[in-house]
Amino acid sequence: MDINDFLFSNQDIKYRDFQAKLIPTVGTDTIVGVRTPILRAYAKELAKSEEKEAFLNELPHTLFEENQLHAFIISLEKDFDTALAETERFLPYVNNWATCDQMSPKVFKKRRDELKPYIDKWIKSDREYTVRFGIRMVMEHLLDDDFDEEYMKKVASVRSDKYYINMMIAWYFATALAKQYDTAVKYIESGALDTRTHNKAIQKARESYRITPEQKEYLKSLKK
Repeated sequence: MDINDFLFSNQDIKYRDFQAKLIPTVGTDTIVGVRTPILRAYAKELAKSEEKEAFLNELPHTLFEENQLHAFIISLEKDFDTALAETERFLPYVNNWATCDQMSPKVFKKRRDELKPYIDKWIKSDREYTVRFGIRMVMEHLLDDDFDEEYMKKVASVRSDKYYINMMIAWYFATALAKQYDTAVKYIESGALDTRTHNKAIQKARESYRITPEQKEYLKSLKK
């Protein structure tokens, strides 16, 4: 069974219609409607198969689910250099937030310092989802033990009229307020973000169970 046959044999029309509402940047006619657990399991099979290389070289893909499979396969890659090269090759073809957010190579955690120059490049890109991906990598890899405030400054300095970039900036700062509150709150206090992103970051932070009631009340007072 080829990849398209597999996808359509696992089609769920109601799920397709549900997804189409959540991902407005993708044409409904390109969404098959395959649930994520099925795609993840299939990606594991493809990653070990002889079809893998041919599939990864078939860019651009036609279907949303093909892009999802591509992101999942890259995320499974255990070699850092290969994962990085495949990420770089695929990013220009990412056309929606779901595929962007599903791509997260675990191997990146092992070599964060080598990842930093690429993050720098990604967040300066003129491509909406490349920037979103770069900010997400800062959120995933540079907010815990390897917290680096320089990257918080870089995220705060991003200015864009793209909705999915600004929502990722808000998500980053909401997460930063949960993990590095004393540092992150200074950026909220100083008004480092544009008004809509500032307020969305506060909203998301106040929805978090990792923020204390006192912190939530203080953040509420900082809304613009």
